[in-house]
Amino acid sequence: MRTVSTRASALILVALAGVGLSACARGGAGAGRDLPYVARDVGTLYTAAKSRLDRQQYKVAAALFDEVERQHPYSVWARRAQLMGAFSYYLDGDYTKAIAGAQRFLSVHPGNRDAPYAYYLIALSYYEQISDVTRDQKITMQAMDALGELSRRYPNTAYAADARLKLDLVRDHLAGKEMEIGRFYQQRGQWLGASMRFRSVIDQYQTTTHAPEALMRLTETYLALGVPEEAKKSAAVLGANYPGTDWYQRAYDLIKDKSPPPPKPIPVTYAKPAPPPVGTVTVEPAEDTPEASLNPAGAPPPPATTPPPVTGSPTGPTDGTTTSGSGGSVGNPGN
Repeated sequence: MRTVSTRASALILVALAGVGLSACARGGAGAGRDLPYVARDVGTLYTAAKSRLDRQQYKVAAALFDEVERQHPYSVWARRAQLMGAFSYYLDGDYTKAIAGAQRFLSVHPGNRDAPYAYYLIALSYYEQISDVTRDQKITMQAMDALGELSRRYPNTAYAADARLKLDLVRDHLAGKEMEIGRFYQQRGQWLGASMRFRSVIDQYQTTTHAPEALMRLTETYLALGVPEEAKKSAAVLGANYPGTDWYQRAYDLIKDKSPPPPKPIPVTYAKPAPPPVGTVTVEPAEDTPEASLNPAGAPPPPATTPPPVTGSPTGPTDGTTTSGSGGSVGNPGN
């Protein structure tokens, strides 16, 4: 009889808990409030929580798992319920409480065998909150840190393998954010700010899918800034790593069409010599003659009244001799 009465009491408690939790699940007057403290054994509480979890009543399940920890903090099931409560919050979409529950589990049980899963649950909670590249990426950075910590602490677990895959996606997402800002600056002619963003993608996220476009955009910005040599370097790196892409073809066309030509040598021109006299030669008067004293400095000499005849051929003597006339000697006139 005592055994039957004990079972009947347990069934009544479970039924009462189910009625109260159903009201919470329907969003009644008790929705969002803490469960009233009703002493129940750990098996009953944990079984009820697991049943609600299986029926996808995640909020009620999380509340029951928390109740297990509250009523039986030193039980073996309390440690399990603490992590299951964080998992229930994660399934319900309450990522803040999921992260808080997993972090509380790690602070109390850092060396537990389920610690890798707690780290994984924290990383997933951040990962699920990643927004598009047009919005702030603080959550994305937190997800990258959490995934990286899991990979460093437990590199040989299945959770770390999945974390590494998600880490690549997170890094690609952050690179997309940098490209979005760089293109924004580029459209407004802020070439220096754009080049810094594109350079950040190349330096920090060179293994992502945005690296080829970043190199091409960097080529554009360097040409706009007037540094064609740097633009050629970016195009060369793009061609060495991504030779068959459209981004390289565009960068190649930019370098070919818009790079300044090499400087051409400046031609040196010389003044043409005055044509030599042909046939006759005029002789300037000596400085002691009256004509020289009357002629100002720099003025052309007056013509001689009686020019002396030139002997020999019109092109000059072939033997190198000179002919003398009145007023001085005359050399061989050139052609």
